[in-house]
Amino acid sequence: MKLLAPSILSADFWRLGEQVMACVEGGADLIHFDVMDGHFVPNITFGPVLLESIKKHCPLPLDAHLMIENPDKYIPDFIKAGAEMVSVHVENTPHIHRTLELIKSLGAKAGVVINPGTPLSALEEVVHYADFVLLMSVNPGFGGQKFIQRSIERLRKLKALLQDINPSVLIEIDGGIKEDNIVEVAKAGADILVVGSGIFHSEDIKAQTNKLKDMLIFSEAL
Repeated sequence: MKLLAPSILSADFWRLGEQVMACVEGGADLIHFDVMDGHFVPNITFGPVLLESIKKHCPLPLDAHLMIENPDKYIPDFIKAGAEMVSVHVENTPHIHRTLELIKSLGAKAGVVINPGTPLSALEEVVHYADFVLLMSVNPGFGGQKFIQRSIERLRKLKALLQDINPSVLIEIDGGIKEDNIVEVAKAGADILVVGSGIFHSEDIKAQTNKLKDMLIFSEAL
């Protein structure tokens, strides 16, 4: 089943709780948190306190994408706050096997993230230990970026790679996913589709979430 993951990076933080619940009511499968520290990526977003606040009221699984230096230091805090999925970048996690094992030992699903300019070969060993791979389809750091079309081919190649090495690993994709490309991306092999501005910049977030979820269901029938 294809899963829809609204990213709160594009939400109106004045109305954050209301907008998250609109996603829940619209049929979202999980809520995605883009955590940035201003060092690994050129932006600063939020930490585990915000995630904990949303967890108190949101019934969906919470997915924390850590675009930060020294993620091992903060992983326990995010999982304690309620993250059921935690992902770290292959580009800045030198002992990534240890990091993935840490995430799993604390009871969360462990993901490895790869940037658009990093060869997929960097994943060949680490996917033995991951629960999911997050393929970035924009350069991380800001919301609202344009989808890198080359990501479709990378998605297909990643799917083939996982079929050979560890077919149980799910593929998540994040960056520029909108109404005009979500079916194509899903058909190319994505299992979890992160959508930010394509949901939160809509006038009716509940209706837009429901529409994109219906499109994902449709994509599985093609």
